[in-house]
Amino acid sequence: MISMMSYFKQNDKFRAKLTRARGIVLMITMVVLIILAILGYTLSSRVAAQRHRDNFIIDYTAACYARDSALKYTMSAFDDFNNFVLISRPNEPDFSDLFAMSEPDYRKMLEDWAADIMKKRLEEQRASENWFSSFDSEPQDFNEFGFNHEADALTFKSDNRDINSTTDLNDTNDAYSDELDAAALAGVETEMIDPNLLTVPGPYGPEWPYVIEPIEFEIGDCHVKIEIEDENAKFPLGWSILEDAKYKRESDAAVTTFCEWMGFEPDQIKGLKEQFNEVRDIKPFKVEFQQMTTRVLDKEAAARPLRGNRPRRRRAVYKNVTLTAAQQITKQAGDFSHLFHSSVIDTDVLARPTIVSEKRKESALKYMSLWGTTQVNVNTAPRQVLESAFTFGGQARRIADEIIDKRREKPFESIAQLQTDLLSYSDNIEKCIPFITTASNVFTIHVTATSGTAKASVVIVIVQAEGKPQTVAVMYG
Repeated sequence: MISMMSYFKQNDKFRAKLTRARGIVLMITMVVLIILAILGYTLSSRVAAQRHRDNFIIDYTAACYARDSALKYTMSAFDDFNNFVLISRPNEPDFSDLFAMSEPDYRKMLEDWAADIMKKRLEEQRASENWFSSFDSEPQDFNEFGFNHEADALTFKSDNRDINSTTDLNDTNDAYSDELDAAALAGVETEMIDPNLLTVPGPYGPEWPYVIEPIEFEIGDCHVKIEIEDENAKFPLGWSILEDAKYKRESDAAVTTFCEWMGFEPDQIKGLKEQFNEVRDIKPFKVEFQQMTTRVLDKEAAARPLRGNRPRRRRAVYKNVTLTAAQQITKQAGDFSHLFHSSVIDTDVLARPTIVSEKRKESALKYMSLWGTTQVNVNTAPRQVLESAFTFGGQARRIADEIIDKRREKPFESIAQLQTDLLSYSDNIEKCIPFITTASNVFTIHVTATSGTAKASVVIVIVQAEGKPQTVAVMYG
């Protein structure tokens, strides 16, 4: 009996030891598995990260090639940047005042414009109906001409609103009531125009400040977008730091006028002027240029080998070079392109949005040229830029009003024509001649190429001088 009890006790101890051994083995196995899992996760993460980096490098390289190809295409396609043609806008809203409109005013303007378009279409349909009804013949099927004259056929189409709703923010019954009643009486089929789909064109046709519609196409797997902007349609930042003392008071007033139009507070205007003064201390801005002769280092003479075997110190050799006014303008534009994009100017304040909606993003920076432009194109500049320009001659508001009214019919061909058409303000315009033009000569080309997650962009500034475009600044992104 005792031996049996001893046996069971020893057996229980053995089982306990065996259980502890198994627990230790299980724990070690779990630790090993955890370590292997961590190593596997780390390895796979590093492999994935390396693969992502390799793919990004491949995508970025492809995007850079696409960007450079698109830039070459643009420069060859637009070898003469004077070919951009202005359009007349007699029956369309002027792009000039969009920046100053509140969102309700802007929507009301689009609704009124849509009503005018529909009224014009109704008049054309009535004229066509009267022309056909003047014939003494059997009734014809006018459906083949695109008309539907069934008795009560009055159809309205709208993609995103019910025009009979009294709570719809886009309800335009008031604007269209007369036109719709006329359509109902005429019994014509009328398609309602959605104001949200209307775009106010700029002086070249596309939205301001583009001179052409943005071009988008594919190069391999890369998506490319090309945009060309008219820099003479914007407020030249260089006016704030003019060198000539006789323009100091007017230039200060021009900056103040522009900033007040854009909704800046007095403290913000004061801070911006202090930043502009810092740039003036580095280099003042000129608007009047004459041919001049300057001394430059003669690199060819410096590269010639010295005579004789005895070494001697080479002296710097200079030569006289004549610089035309166009060459000086181009050089100054390049210098100030770098200064205005430096940390001296706080562009975050200028880029701060004043109006943001689905169709508009307004800010002061949108209307300012940071590329060393000297003149404003009276045919393409918006109201606040025009008023700032004519501050140099007086009667700025009245002159801007006259220009905006007249250029919708036909752009001004020369400053002389501008003075003739606005004869009562001829003396005021004469004082502004250094600051205004009727033909733009400074353009920025924005090229953006996207491939996968990589994006490559470039901004190049072109000055049309002496009959050919010259590159004054290139910024890669």
